[in-house]
Amino acid sequence: MTPQRLGALAALVVFAADRASKLAVLERFGGEDVAPKSLAPFLDLALQFNRGISFSFFRQDTALGVWLLLGFTLAATALLAAWLWRTASWMAGLGLGAIIGGALGNACDRLLYGAVGDFLDLHAFGRHFFVFNVAAAAINAGVALLILDGLFGSSADKPTQSLTP
Repeated sequence: MTPQRLGALAALVVFAADRASKLAVLERFGGEDVAPKSLAPFLDLALQFNRGISFSFFRQDTALGVWLLLGFTLAATALLAAWLWRTASWMAGLGLGAIIGGALGNACDRLLYGAVGDFLDLHAFGRHFFVFNVAAAAINAGVALLILDGLFGSSADKPTQSLTP
C-alpha cells in the first residue's frame, strides 16, 4: 500500500469514527452541554461545544467568525493533502491522514453546528486537562507520527539537500 493510500484510508477511518462518536453522544444528550458522567477513573463523558480552535483559542461566536475558522481549516487541510500526495514515507502518510480526517471531522461539526463537539474529559489527581473528541486525539497522534518520522524516518524518505545554490 502506498503512503498516499494509507493516508487516505486513515483519513476516512478517522472521519467516520469521529462522526459516529459525535452523533452517538449528541443523540444521547440532545445536543446540549452536560455535566460529566464517569466512564473510567480518569475519563468522563462531558459534552461541550468549542467555538474556537484548540483549547478554545480564537473563540468565534459570530457567523463570520465561524466561516473564517472553517475556511482556515479547509485551507490547512488542502495543504496537508498536498503534502500527503508528495510523501514517500508510510509513517508520514499515516500521520497526515489522521490529521486530515480529524480536521475534516471538526470542520463538519463547525459547518453543521457552528462549533466543535468535544465530549471526552481527561483528568487525574484532581486536575482536568481538557475536553476533546476522536478528531482531536487523531490530530495529536498524527502530529506525533510526523515528529517521529522527521526524527527517525528512513533517509531514503527524505529529500536530499544541496549546499550549492
